[in-house]
Order: sequence, then structure tokens, then C-alpha cells
Amino acid sequence: MSITLIIIIVTCIISFTAFNNQKTMDDLIFYPPAVKEQNQYYRFVTCGFIHANIPHLLFNMYSFWIFGEYVEIRFMTVFGPGGKWLYLLMYLTALIVCLLPTYTKNINNYYYRSLGASGAVSAVIFAFIFLEPLRGIGLIFLPGLMIPGFIFGAIYLIISSYMDRKGGGNINHSAHIWGAVYGIVFLAAGGFISGHNLLMSFTNQVKNYISNF
Repeated sequence: MSITLIIIIVTCIISFTAFNNQKTMDDLIFYPPAVKEQNQYYRFVTCGFIHANIPHLLFNMYSFWIFGEYVEIRFMTVFGPGGKWLYLLMYLTALIVCLLPTYTKNINNYYYRSLGASGAVSAVIFAFIFLEPLRGIGLIFLPGLMIPGFIFGAIYLIISSYMDRKGGGNINHSAHIWGAVYGIVFLAAGGFISGHNLLMSFTNQVKNYISNF
């Protein structure tokens, strides 16, 4: 069984448990004052295993499954058998890193809560884009239209940045942005350490696409 599928199963079990148990939801949700005042740092990770509702859970896990299975295999191709554990490490640390700006901003905000795996899922999606920048990815608001991954990624970051600055709503766009950036940095750094210049591969693919456009 893949790491991706295990994460999906565990996330679904915990999320459904929290749907029916408010105490579980309160204990696991990301709540900056609880982290600061009670040292409940575990909330950085546990909040990624609960979701607001079933559509929220399904959207995140479906997106994760689509990209995660491929990225997990590529991690093992690049880093060897231990690649699956690096993949798991990226996912779990992405949950933490993507929320650091949110934590800093809301450290004393007693009304703020955040939950969901979106930041880590963004890390996986952008790891996919980094590995396969020319692979087509569809746009939700334009069904049937597939665009190269690096263009999709740029659009995603631009829209997320705009929505984050605009504020309002219940979506943590900051977590999406920092999760995406972290996915690229983690993979690029891991590739460099292991002797695989993934950044050059990404750059060359994009350059060739542009020159042949």
C-alpha cells in the first residue's frame, strides 16, 4: 500500500471522527493562541488530518490522490527505496511550514482557526509541477482545457496571492502559497544533495517549451 493511500485513509478516518465529535475537532484544529500559551505545537500537524466538511475532505484527498501517487513513485526513482520516506517527510513538514506565516500573523488572535490538508496537498502538486512542468493540468473554471503545469502553477500562485491580500472568506490562501513553495524547495534541495539537478531539468524543459512555442 502506498504512502499516499495510507495518508488518505488516516485523514478520512480522523476527519469523519471529528465531524461527529466537537471535542476531537477542537483538540486537533490549528489554534495559534493554544500553540503559544500551551505549547501545543502538535496542532501544526494534526489540523491537516481534519476538515470542515465532506466536500472539503473529498476535494483535498482527490487532488492529493491524483498527484500524490505519481510524485511518490518519482521520489523513489530519484532517491531510491528511501524516497517514499522522504515523500512522507515532505508531506508532514509541509503541514508545519505552510502555517508558519499564519501562526505569526494570528498568534494573539483568539478568533482564528484553521484546518485541512491544503498546504501539504499544494506541496505535492507543486512537486509534481517541478518534476513535470510540461504535463497538462486542467482548470476547474474551464473544463476540458489543459495547460502546461508550470503555467498552471503561476496562475495558481497569482490568484492565491491576490486572494490572500484581499482577505475575507474561510480559505487560508497563505497556506496554499507557502505549501506550494515548500514542495518545490524540498524537492530541489533533496535532488541537489543526492546529485540530481532537478532545477536544471525543470528550467531546460520550460526553456525548450518557450523556444518552440
